[in-house]
Amino acid sequence: MSVLMVSGTGTEIGKTVVTSAIAAAAVAAGRSVAVLKPAQTGVGPQEPGDAAEAVRLAGPSVTAVELARYPEPLAPDRAARRSGLATLAPAQIAEAAQQLSLDHDLVLVEGAGGLLVRFDEAGNTLADAARLLGAPTLVVAQAGLGTLNSTTLTAEALRARELTALGVVVGSWPQSPDLAARCNLADLTKSSGLPLLGAVPEGSGTLAPDRFRASAPSWLAPSLSGTWSAESFLSTWTPPPFTPANPSPARANPSPAGD
Repeated sequence: MSVLMVSGTGTEIGKTVVTSAIAAAAVAAGRSVAVLKPAQTGVGPQEPGDAAEAVRLAGPSVTAVELARYPEPLAPDRAARRSGLATLAPAQIAEAAQQLSLDHDLVLVEGAGGLLVRFDEAGNTLADAARLLGAPTLVVAQAGLGTLNSTTLTAEALRARELTALGVVVGSWPQSPDLAARCNLADLTKSSGLPLLGAVPEGSGTLAPDRFRASAPSWLAPSLSGTWSAESFLSTWTPPPFTPANPSPARANPSPAGD
């Protein structure tokens, strides 16, 4: 695997932090890494974008490349048209990733929002770039309510396009997960049909970079250069059995049968 697409099931679910963690774990394993952000939206000309954040967290040896930047926080196609800038075609994304793969062991292509967010007027998406590259896609999902539906829909979209889905990483695992998060964790693989490949703790992006790099392998499965075990993690967070909040008291003098 030299190129890996990283797509979310939505926005603000930890996709950049997961990308950074994969980069950090790969670097720790002795691999050279590049992070490609095809379209950066909602960031000013001099502000650091998602690719720069990956370098900050994963280390200066990571190569960061950004192909297009649009000022408004919208889908790339709409953001480009509103700003009067050129849109980005899947072939441009694929070509940039292929060039980076010549000099790097791993190229991480971080999408914008979900898998089917439009990049250009023709309606092309990250999935179209993945097809051109023949690259697998990692799905980053949230922990809370709604994740079973959004993750399963993303997995079905990948299968419908005959694309390879590598698995799922929970982008921000709560420090104190509620019942919904714990049940979702147990049901995510069954619902989506994808293996669970990691869980990045909530707030990991705020860690000091050296601590982030040291911890990253423990959040990810071996297929992502980590040491994380889905079996062990699931056993730790198995949801408790159901107990009624207000169980009905036993009747002191039950009526005879047939009463």
